[in-house]
Amino acid sequence: AMTSEPYAFAFAKGSSLVGKCLKKCGKLVMIKKGEKGTTSGRRRSIDMKTEFDVIALGELLIDFTMNGTSSQGNQVFEACPGGAPCNVLAMLNKLGKKTAFIGKVGQDQFGLLLKQTLENAGICTEYLYLDPDIHTTLAFVHTLENGDRDFSFYRNPGADMMLTEEEVELDFLKKAKIFHFGTASALR
Repeated sequence: AMTSEPYAFAFAKGSSLVGKCLKKCGKLVMIKKGEKGTTSGRRRSIDMKTEFDVIALGELLIDFTMNGTSSQGNQVFEACPGGAPCNVLAMLNKLGKKTAFIGKVGQDQFGLLLKQTLENAGICTEYLYLDPDIHTTLAFVHTLENGDRDFSFYRNPGADMMLTEEEVELDFLKKAKIFHFGTASALR
């Protein structure tokens, strides 16, 4: 639900980490459906200096995608960096935008691979936490005959689910023109 100024977004139950961060942040870019401007609405101005075009919060994980079959006829899976929020940031960086990510991965081989991948893409990882106790989330991606994908997640829990409200700093969020978040981060 939209609230009056300062602009914030609150989930119905108000219990999600994203909802708490948005309430805490204060002034954010919000678009009301039907306002003039872009196809989806008009951006409201922000009166603060920003360092990043977009800061995203959400899931960062390894997608294992099928990459052929072995000589024994078994499916071969390739470990690929995944997570919709970082996919958005990587594309924005390719378009010349400055981005940062807030999230958590395991302090394991997959978490280190993800951190290095973000850094290689030019995404700020100052607030990417490495959890020494919880592993990086894994997802096996199966492509169906009709081209759709089916995901099997392996987290019990995964590090991406363990980000706490205290680890999301208000002053850092205020450094962005836009705060983007993935839907999976709204589920906790």
